[in-house]
Amino acid sequence: MLAAPLAPARSVTTRRAYWARLLPVLAALACATRIPSFARPLWNPDEGYLAVQARLLAQGGQLYETVVDRKPPLVPWLYEAAFAVCGSGSLTPVRVLAVLAQLLTAVLLASLARRRWGDTAGRTAGVLYLLVSVGLNPEDAQAATFEVFILPCTAAAMWCADRGRWGAAGTAVACAFLAKQTGGAVLLPAAVLLHRAGTPRAGALRLAAGLAVPVLCAALVTDPAGFLFWTVTGSAAYASFTGSELHVLVRAVANTAILAVACAGLIPPVVRSLRTARSKAADLWLWLASSAAAVVLGFHFFGHYYLQLTAPVALLATAALRTAPRERLTGAVVTSACCCTLFLAWGLLAPRPELLHAQRLASVLAQRTAPADRVLVWGMHPETYWLARRTPATRYLTAGLLTNYSGGRDGPQVGEKYAVEGAWPVFRAELAGRAPALVVDDSRGKPYAPDRVPSLRRLLQARYEEVGTVDGAVLYARIPGG
Repeated sequence: MLAAPLAPARSVTTRRAYWARLLPVLAALACATRIPSFARPLWNPDEGYLAVQARLLAQGGQLYETVVDRKPPLVPWLYEAAFAVCGSGSLTPVRVLAVLAQLLTAVLLASLARRRWGDTAGRTAGVLYLLVSVGLNPEDAQAATFEVFILPCTAAAMWCADRGRWGAAGTAVACAFLAKQTGGAVLLPAAVLLHRAGTPRAGALRLAAGLAVPVLCAALVTDPAGFLFWTVTGSAAYASFTGSELHVLVRAVANTAILAVACAGLIPPVVRSLRTARSKAADLWLWLASSAAAVVLGFHFFGHYYLQLTAPVALLATAALRTAPRERLTGAVVTSACCCTLFLAWGLLAPRPELLHAQRLASVLAQRTAPADRVLVWGMHPETYWLARRTPATRYLTAGLLTNYSGGRDGPQVGEKYAVEGAWPVFRAELAGRAPALVVDDSRGKPYAPDRVPSLRRLLQARYEEVGTVDGAVLYARIPGG
């Protein structure tokens, strides 16, 4: 028997009436909170990376072989499927999938809360989750990237575990892991529910099987050795705090503060319930703690990492508010709605200079090359390839994989010797086998500039000549016969 208290049994008619009223509200709110995501062609380099990956996969590329990333395959496959149906010229299809992912997450949280605490709690959980789900920098909250697709999987894992459906819970954990490795953190609270269920051995076997089978299938469908390397063993240098301590700490504090503003209506009841020991939802606290550990893992603290915190926070706030006076519940919802409005305005109105730079660079790149030409953009903005509709000259879509710059590392651990193991011999062979028609140095003074990367500097000096600049990015064309 599960430890969580169950609401009284309801007839099928009552249940259908409840969801018939709540689903349209949640759907409208999910659409409203994602409006800014449709306002720009893309939001961040992760979207650009996924878009380029999907195009390469559609052209016959193989994940972890002809195109690589440190992520599992689920989200690249989603992009590839969306592009196959709707074309690869726009991210609108995956933005729609992101809306559906947020709606599904809200529905699962509402169902879980309703089962434990009643109808009002279900409505509260679904609404509060959607209101705080956009409470980060818009380039983190509105982008259709890995964490957005983790969320319905983690919510499904908790929903299934709460009902003792251990095989399905394991499959949901596997899907969360296959969206991004940190999604697997939800296994801990699911295991707590398993322990409390009273059938640990049989349930554990089903949970383990549900987890293992999808992961093994994904490894076999791609490349087992490559899957293991790129998702588990090959990221030691990336997951390091050394060399960028102050930079990372500032980012951690800033993103924590931003999310705290979005959760201003939820934090007081959660803290109050913790202080007064009224909440006994240990599995939800463990869910929050494991999600926080996932944010810390890797020591980068990017804003989109924090999205994993929003679901358990919404449920914990719901648990705290269910016995509070009605005015506190109203205050929490109103405060969250006001904060949500501020974040939506931020998303609609804030300028995105890096996007404008990538668009200008892509336009020049398209003008200077033919559609069949391969190009190399040496920088951290792979979206340039997608915007220009040009094929990368290498499987490494950013300079980060070849220098360990890793999206902002500003210390001494940047350079060739800190690259992903074995990357430079492959990179040199790719450029020697089919030299790019145009090389774009988009480092713009960053620590991975060619003058700090000897192999790239020698290549440019021997085979290329400077032909122009775009907003500080330097263009190099291949010397005839080079």
